[in-house]
Amino acid sequence: MYETMITVVGNVVDSPRKARVGKGEVTNFRVASTPRRFDSAAQRFVDGDTFYVDVECWDDLGSHVSASVGAGDPVVVLGSISTSEWETDAGRRSKPRIRARVVGHNLYWGLTKFTKLPRTAAVPAEPQVEPESALPADPSDEEFGEVIDPLTGELLSGRDYVADPATLQALTTGDLAEPAHV
Repeated sequence: MYETMITVVGNVVDSPRKARVGKGEVTNFRVASTPRRFDSAAQRFVDGDTFYVDVECWDDLGSHVSASVGAGDPVVVLGSISTSEWETDAGRRSKPRIRARVVGHNLYWGLTKFTKLPRTAAVPAEPQVEPESALPADPSDEEFGEVIDPLTGELLSGRDYVADPATLQALTTGDLAEPAHV
């Protein structure tokens, strides 16, 4: 319920490893994140201590990560952080682990090509609230007759923008909101 969420920006240390666990699949990899700061005395950037963390990605996310990410890739990982603990002959050991919700390439360092996969009809694990009662109707959704995902609000078909330049308006200074800090 009260997960500690973390975002880590770093590089993939090893190639993702995919494994079957019970009825699901998990993909594991390790990320190294090294902060850089400017050392004014030396007049150059210096590296700080590297933070290493294991990342686990379950089911579809894991499949997508194993097909898209490789060792050395710059990534951004968002997920809940926890500590893995175990006993050895030398005593109690622990290390951080992230159960990822989102993994993506860090586009500051390069380009990537995204391929959106078609959605498959999944059987809900638990009863779902009807979309009509859960979300208020948005007239703009119905205007174009698009299919909307009730959980994410994402358009599942068609385009989500108006391509006709005549429908766009110019922004004027009167349209800008006042800053909150005045």
